[in-house]
Amino acid sequence: MESTPYRLRLYHLHTGERLDVVYRVGNRYLPDRIAQLDHFLRDHRTGDIKDYDIKEFDLLHDLLAKLGRPDIEIDIVCGYRTPWSNSYLRERGHGVALHSQHMEAKAIDIRIPGVSTATVRDAALSLQRGGVGYYAQSNFVHVDVGPVRHW
Repeated sequence: MESTPYRLRLYHLHTGERLDVVYRVGNRYLPDRIAQLDHFLRDHRTGDIKDYDIKEFDLLHDLLAKLGRPDIEIDIVCGYRTPWSNSYLRERGHGVALHSQHMEAKAIDIRIPGVSTATVRDAALSLQRGGVGYYAQSNFVHVDVGPVRHW
């Protein structure tokens, strides 16, 4: 399966942008496509871009496969956050971690239309590939490629 395409379809809830991208073919990552993902997941408050840990993209891809929905579009609630944005959210009581994986470009908060937040959480937990945060009231799941943990 050397030529298996890894595709992500994303919709950013804050910018209204969509991205449909094959970022990897087999074991070969496509740098220009990774750059598109990094730009898409930029801090929407400041416009700053950080190079994402590519394991995060594979995590999203594998999560969709686990859910049996490989071609569905993922709603992005939050991608990269600058330290400024992270502090801004912390000061407003949004339950944001002081040393958030978002600031390392290793975390994304997501919704998957048509799939319950609890189902997304359970599938993410089963992958054992990083942190999983469950925000039932806000209807999103945090997935990161930091240490395996959950809240």
